[in-house]
Amino acid sequence: MPVRSPIRSQRRLLDFLQPALDASAIIASLACVRWMSDRSFDEMQLAISMIAVVMFLLAAQLTGLHRRLEESNVQREISAITVTWLLTVFALAMLGFVTRFSDEVARSVMLTWFVIAPMLIGIGRTCLKILQRGSLQRGGALTRRVAIAGLNDLGLQTKSNIVNEPSLGLKIAGFYDDRDPNRNDRETPIAENNEQLAGSLNEMIEAARRGEIDTIFITLPMRAEERIRHILNQLSDSTVSVYIVPDFFVFELLHSQWTNLGGIPAVSVFENPLHGIDGINKRISDVVIATLGLIVVAIPMMLIAIGIKLTSPGPIFFRQKRYGLDGREIRVWKFRSMRTCDNGPVVKQATKGDPRITRLGGILRKTSLDELPQLFNVIEGTMSLVGPRPHASAHNEEYRTLIHGYMLRHKVKPGITGLAQVNGCRGETETIDKMERRIEWDHRYIRSWSIWLDLKILVQTVLVVWKQDEAY
Repeated sequence: MPVRSPIRSQRRLLDFLQPALDASAIIASLACVRWMSDRSFDEMQLAISMIAVVMFLLAAQLTGLHRRLEESNVQREISAITVTWLLTVFALAMLGFVTRFSDEVARSVMLTWFVIAPMLIGIGRTCLKILQRGSLQRGGALTRRVAIAGLNDLGLQTKSNIVNEPSLGLKIAGFYDDRDPNRNDRETPIAENNEQLAGSLNEMIEAARRGEIDTIFITLPMRAEERIRHILNQLSDSTVSVYIVPDFFVFELLHSQWTNLGGIPAVSVFENPLHGIDGINKRISDVVIATLGLIVVAIPMMLIAIGIKLTSPGPIFFRQKRYGLDGREIRVWKFRSMRTCDNGPVVKQATKGDPRITRLGGILRKTSLDELPQLFNVIEGTMSLVGPRPHASAHNEEYRTLIHGYMLRHKVKPGITGLAQVNGCRGETETIDKMERRIEWDHRYIRSWSIWLDLKILVQTVLVVWKQDEAY
């Protein structure tokens, strides 16, 4: 079964309240520190706190701090707050060094603020959680009784999502269905979950008319158009809220989100997650880190180039044809590690003890140092630091007919490293199972992409590249 990825929807009030509360904590903490030190909170301090708020909110996008409250545990949230604030402090320090605004602020005040602010942010978020949970437990206007029309896989998944997201304020009243309990189709039989069945669809409609149900989620399959239309017609004389939960999960959603086409709603099935600000953030981080990386490895790369030239005849670099974003062909830079430069319609994968690999090339491939020139690809924009590893064009043409969804990995730029590589999928893919596993990791990366995930993969790459022995 394909991994179920969430469909992006409209943000709730809570999603705006969290960053607003964090911003208030940052400003209030500086004002409090100034007050305790018998200093006024003037325009300079207000400007500094506002700059800190902007930097904190940007850093929160990297650390994932502003995920919904119910999606994070206490330890993870404390870690996220700490890392986010440290990034903010570092950015403020750099800005202060450049603009010299820090000369006008007492160091003792700044140091105290740096300590108090994250504590106040944590206290504010904790209070918000307590208030949220308390209001939901008391019920009343914030709690709605929910019925699910359709006892099937999608209905069970809908119930699970509601139960696992208490901030929605929804209380399950039960499932309603009048299909044959022992029907034989691809859906979960009602008979296996009969204890969760509250009644028939007509009984649900009557309960809604009596005001015993506030909201109904229709999870019937899309082919049941007439039955869905009948339910909607019957509920038109009630005040119940009705949602249709389309069974998009019969498809393999790569990166889904709602969009609007002149008033016509549509949901993407295969889409690039790096549109708009996300794409800009990834591109900026790629250029900055790749540039710094080239400065650091410039001398090692020079030594490798000399070593290649002295140990085997042929060019220093090898530019292989590979598929890039949207399947467009690119030329990927690598240090030459073989005596041959295969780049045609048939490319044989490197194997253990491959006679084509030079002695120095074996070391380069083992340590992945042969990939260093791909930093040039990152800077020119044909590759990213993190993404699905690009395969030779000949391999793409071979596997796209053998593996379902193979080409979807090209919805993002290829990377020097990727989620598949840090999870053990390196080296030769002599069986179709190995390639399928690599593709599964690539799809998972596209579904769950974030800047924070990219940074995590980069760190993991450094840790695992010296330990794995699959590359040759």
